[in-house]
Amino acid sequence: MELGNISKPTYGPGPEAPGSSTPGLVTMAHGFLRLVQPNPLPIEQINFGESQSTFTWEDIHELLLYELGFLVCAAIGVLFIVLVPLVGCCFCCCRC
Repeated sequence: MELGNISKPTYGPGPEAPGSSTPGLVTMAHGFLRLVQPNPLPIEQINFGESQSTFTWEDIHELLLYELGFLVCAAIGVLFIVLVPLVGCCFCCCRC
């Protein structure tokens, strides 16, 4: 294994994503993720070196804004989990 020049390394192009047999699904998944999470990660909120025990309202607002798409998806999911069996039970039991 050849290491090359360690003091001045030369970098090549980064790794490429593997080719997919389903580019439509990959495009749809990336489109959904861009729709759900359009905001960038608030990196200044994350302090790895020190523990931060208190959050201000601005910090909480910024984190909720970052997670807003996932919160909406979770609320719609819970709504479907509750409503679909309820409507199914009404159709089965109350065939009016």
